[in-house]
Amino acid sequence: MEALVRPMTIEDYENVYALWNSIPGFAIRSIDDSKEGVARFLKRNPDTSVVAVSDGKVVGAILCGNDGRRGCFYHVCVDKEYRRHGIGKNMVVHCMNALKKEGINKVSLIAFTKNDVGNAFWKSIGWTKREDLNYYDFTLNTENIIAYIGEDK
Repeated sequence: MEALVRPMTIEDYENVYALWNSIPGFAIRSIDDSKEGVARFLKRNPDTSVVAVSDGKVVGAILCGNDGRRGCFYHVCVDKEYRRHGIGKNMVVHCMNALKKEGINKVSLIAFTKNDVGNAFWKSIGWTKREDLNYYDFTLNTENIIAYIGEDK
């Protein structure tokens, strides 16, 4: 199975959102992951996020951005039926090359501890799990509600 990896645009939003909703355990935020939120992210990071398309269908996506110093991956996903064909790795390489063009030297991501598939993927392509730090966050907007996609999908 091959897929074309290309930059994501806001026109991809509905298909990407449908992909997110098809993955059990996936977490979506009401504001950040709305069409307006993703449009804001893509405007700030116009060349680094990607989609993978096979037979006209979005089968993978990565929101990728940077703060001028470090890159970060968000919502890395591949449709269950298209996994284990190199699509995820191809998307990651595409994003990393885009970040390199912007002078970014390091990339990070967060994977839920219970995401066995994702954690195995990152380990298999050579990413290092950090044991020397704790991750903290603070909610600035309580209206930005998180919803988890049900396990029954």
